[in-house]
Amino acid sequence: MTEPYESLRADLILREHLAINRTVLANERTLLAYVRTALALLIAGVSAVHFLDVLVLQILGWAFIPLAVVTFLIGAIRYRRMDRRMRLSTADARPA
Repeated sequence: MTEPYESLRADLILREHLAINRTVLANERTLLAYVRTALALLIAGVSAVHFLDVLVLQILGWAFIPLAVVTFLIGAIRYRRMDRRMRLSTADARPA
């Protein structure tokens, strides 16, 4: 796997290398937080539907399942959007 912003790296000083790495890692951490939340919602929804007999809790469980999918999609979209912004902004910063 190639490193992000590899073509720009030759012109950067150490501080800029580290700043890019921090930003990339922060974006990945945010995606993982969305995935973790979506997984927790999915597990809670499936568990409520499967194991609970109370109608209100089963309805809540069925609501959690699509909410988990939506949460995952929002996280993936935000990750891609930020990654695209970072790549475009560093492409604009390249010396001519």
